[in-house]
Amino acid sequence: MKNMTVSLIVVFMLSLPNLVVAQTSSRERQVRQAVQSFYDAFNSHGFERASEYTTEDWNHINPFGGRTRGREAVLRELNEVHSSFLRGVTDTIEDMDVRFANSSVAVVTVTSRTSTFTTPDGIRHENERHIRTFVVVKRSGRWLIMQDQNTTIGR
Repeated sequence: MKNMTVSLIVVFMLSLPNLVVAQTSSRERQVRQAVQSFYDAFNSHGFERASEYTTEDWNHINPFGGRTRGREAVLRELNEVHSSFLRGVTDTIEDMDVRFANSSVAVVTVTSRTSTFTTPDGIRHENERHIRTFVVVKRSGRWLIMQDQNTTIGR
């Protein structure tokens, strides 16, 4: 009987790492989905469902160094640029790295490539690469983007 108890304990202990990996994989998938939802919206130029993947206090730092605070203000900015110089532009993820600061905060780094566009100052951007950092938080059981910063990768 004692040997059977010890055997069961050993089997249980050996299965714990698999449980942790499964939980981490599920968490990571949910975080990745929040970020992917942002890129899907970017590429379709429609941010109507932003409340499903961003927090109300979302902060956005654009590649030109401008900072916008609050989902409503960020969406106004995004809708403005996507109806003008970013109209029809796509941003394709090349790589996505997810790291967890704790059980409810993840930092996601994405490298991506945009299609050609011309900014209002007349500068043409061709085949440009970007690196974007997202802070994704778990609120009310959902993973949501709380902050992002987009930086152009120098040539």
